[in-house]
Amino acid sequence: MSIKLRWGPFGAEHLTIVSLLLSNNWSVLLPEGTVKSGSMSSPLSTLKSRLADVNALTAAVTIMDWDQQTYMPRGGAEARSQHLGILSRMAHETLVSDETRSALENASAETEDDQAMLRVVRRSVDLATKLPSTLVEEKTRLSAIAHERWVEARSKSDFASFAPTLQKMFDIVGQEAEYLGYTNHIYDALLDQYEQGATAAEVRTMFDGIKGPQVALVKAISEKPVIDDSALYGTWDENSQREFTEMLVKSIGFDFNRGRQDTAPHPFCTGWSVGDIRLTTRYKPYIGSAIFGSLHEAGHGMYEQGSPMAWDRTPLAGGVSLGIHESQSRTWENIVGRSKAFWQHFLPALQAKFPALSGFDLNSFYRAINKVEASYIRVEADELTYNLHVLVRFEIECDVLTGKLAIKDLPEAWNAKYQEYLGITPRNDAEGCLQDVHWSMGSIGYFPTYSMGNLLSYQIWTALEKQIPNTQELMAQGNFEPIHGWLTTNVYSVGKKFTPKDLIQKVTGKPVDPSDYLAGLEAKYSAIYDL
Repeated sequence: MSIKLRWGPFGAEHLTIVSLLLSNNWSVLLPEGTVKSGSMSSPLSTLKSRLADVNALTAAVTIMDWDQQTYMPRGGAEARSQHLGILSRMAHETLVSDETRSALENASAETEDDQAMLRVVRRSVDLATKLPSTLVEEKTRLSAIAHERWVEARSKSDFASFAPTLQKMFDIVGQEAEYLGYTNHIYDALLDQYEQGATAAEVRTMFDGIKGPQVALVKAISEKPVIDDSALYGTWDENSQREFTEMLVKSIGFDFNRGRQDTAPHPFCTGWSVGDIRLTTRYKPYIGSAIFGSLHEAGHGMYEQGSPMAWDRTPLAGGVSLGIHESQSRTWENIVGRSKAFWQHFLPALQAKFPALSGFDLNSFYRAINKVEASYIRVEADELTYNLHVLVRFEIECDVLTGKLAIKDLPEAWNAKYQEYLGITPRNDAEGCLQDVHWSMGSIGYFPTYSMGNLLSYQIWTALEKQIPNTQELMAQGNFEPIHGWLTTNVYSVGKKFTPKDLIQKVTGKPVDPSDYLAGLEAKYSAIYDL
């Protein structure tokens, strides 16, 4: 989702419950000759027609959102917020209308795919029906304005100027949770929208299970000599970075005939059909920012492109949950993109494009891009400390939602947690609590899916390697087709046909389990740091 994808349709990036639930692929193609509602059509055909209307409206919202992140002039924010709000309200009203619900109640599945589609739609309509259209419109409108205010506040490192807007967003999200309903914790209602059935208690259990072993590994690494990665920082030609990153993501399987890559303040992936998926990246002094950001978003993008074209714009197309979506972005960013085999193939091309990196041999480059060190920015954090960044956000969100933390005190709380968990204190708001765009978009209750994705990336990769044991050899040859093909067959092409938990069981033979993740990190970093 990242998904707009990390942002967008596949992530908390969606601006409304409608767009989040329907994703970019929710309308159903009508059978040839089907007449729109009002004719003598079956309930199933009527339902498909209604969902087609929702999809068209949601696609318009998604396109406008992508444009705002990439090309829209700053002066368009107010009008864009009004457009997005109205379109989101219209989509929501169409989805929860009496006509749609009546068609859903009376529709009969004619195929196995229809049965899966009806299951997905029932959940979406149930959740959306609980929310007033006015709240959906208000949240969408505010998110468009909030994004521009966040960009301005981050550029000036001025949280105080953004605080009133963020307060309004948390207030709206709190109302959203109350409308959706929950039993144990307000966070459960929000998290469930992104990862079906997940709860705050399960998130705490997840962090409790991985924090100890990861902290111990980080401590052991801290006693070893520091890896010098200074040569990865410099002034790099942006056009050359664009060309190189596009070459990388094309090589691993992203189809540029059905997608493109642009730039944005915060990288994301979005799209509105299987045939039109958009990636974004950004260019910074650390050359790995664009490289690994592009690989990450391409993981999201290939997941979306992997749905069968026959399912395009149907409820079955696209990623089934943000945790599984994130598992694919992390797979291509970390397990593949930060492997020695990957750079055995691509390092010569990187050095030819950027001669300043010619001092690296394969081993020193591999170590440099896998350096473990506490850092301020989540999206550029190493694998071992990454989950601690997520934990900070999860705890702060819970505290704000339950009234334990006031918005005005958020920077102080953020800095205290970074000192406690990472041993560092952000020097300003821009590299602290203003670094992520998600809160401005109303994507609250979303962050734990990043850590879920980390665990699942290794769990799915372990299953993959049982059937493709020579992955390292293939990557060293630049042959990613078998890996991409296995993931397409087992994960991408399945879309939303199964629930997230059922899909994980089907693909890996077990429920979500941190053992493969912890074992993978232990093996990798013990070798890098000679532990």
